[in-house]
Amino acid sequence: MLHTMGALRTPREKWVEAGLRALADGGVDAVRIEALAKALGVTKGGFYGYFADRGALLEAMLDAWERESVDDVLDRIEQEPGDALDKVRLAGRLTFSDDRLLPIDLAVRDWARRDPAVAERLRRVDNRRMQLLRDAISTFCADPDEVEARSLLAFCMAIGSHFLAADHPGRSRAQVMARASGLILNRSHGDPGQ
Repeated sequence: MLHTMGALRTPREKWVEAGLRALADGGVDAVRIEALAKALGVTKGGFYGYFADRGALLEAMLDAWERESVDDVLDRIEQEPGDALDKVRLAGRLTFSDDRLLPIDLAVRDWARRDPAVAERLRRVDNRRMQLLRDAISTFCADPDEVEARSLLAFCMAIGSHFLAADHPGRSRAQVMARASGLILNRSHGDPGQ
């Protein structure tokens, strides 16, 4: 049943969440007010009580993505026990293994290829993520060039693994990822279990 503004007004956050789902499923072109209203089971009139236009919704979606994928992740890892490397591994799992955040992150990356403002937002988010890696790796590595290289490798692995379709003969993807992570994020270059 479709409803309009009033006591049954659809909260602003529901519009943002529906927009993020549409973005993750079909890219930025799939974020259409009429389609979102239909998915929410409401009329599109309620949309304009919260947003001036589609652009305002898109900005709110980017704000929500940045808050959830960086600020909320950083807050969460600060509450967890463990050293800096444990926390950076948790941040990676929360961001790039999450069934909700990962598709949004990948869709934002695709969107950023065509929109300079989104590219700038992505740069800010990625710079914060890279700094987390630098800070963690600096706890055991004093060479700034090696810190930067390891940080880049770790970040590229986290993102790039979702685009790689290669087989790993005799090993699972999880085994190879764990070994690669061990090489990048462990104090020694030997066995990642050390």
